[in-house]
Amino acid sequence: MVEAALVARDARGSLIDVGCGGGGLWHLAGSRFSSYCGLDALRYDGFPPDVPFVRVNLDDPEWPVPQACADVVAAVETIEHVENPWAFVRALVRMARPGGFVLVTTPNQLSLLSLVTLAAKRRFSAFQDVHYPAHRTALLESDLRRIFAASGLESIAVEYSLHGRLPLTSWHYPNALGRLLPSALSDNLLIIGRQQG
Repeated sequence: MVEAALVARDARGSLIDVGCGGGGLWHLAGSRFSSYCGLDALRYDGFPPDVPFVRVNLDDPEWPVPQACADVVAAVETIEHVENPWAFVRALVRMARPGGFVLVTTPNQLSLLSLVTLAAKRRFSAFQDVHYPAHRTALLESDLRRIFAASGLESIAVEYSLHGRLPLTSWHYPNALGRLLPSALSDNLLIIGRQQG
């Protein structure tokens, strides 16, 4: 989903990966970019030793990174871990160059799986007790659109993983079915916007 969004927009140049974990985004899309920097609370095993890394507190968005320094600022499956998603997105936007992209992925709270779980257990699927305290903040697509717009981003688009689990099973929907009902049958979504200028 992330790679497809970057390819569709011919995103290139420099990439900052916030909540980079083991550097999975670098392994996936690094060849598209001339430079990459990972930001996270700690340097995880598997993060490439020769790749720039900055240790940050994701809940304190005053990060030691220059403003307007990246063509793409991505936070893959990270925003649900922070206490203040509005401040978090503003920090992402500050790092994006004019015309650059800000991209965020997170669990899709409006998937069929999540809505069934909410009705049965009074919690979204990715926010059960077993996920706490790692998953703190459940955001709807409408919340993400508001946050991106309020942060000054333009050309905001939401896309879906087209990969979702059938409720009460470990099985996943066929890809063809996911394409027919993307918002209902995708366990994750992506929102992307462009920095003004």
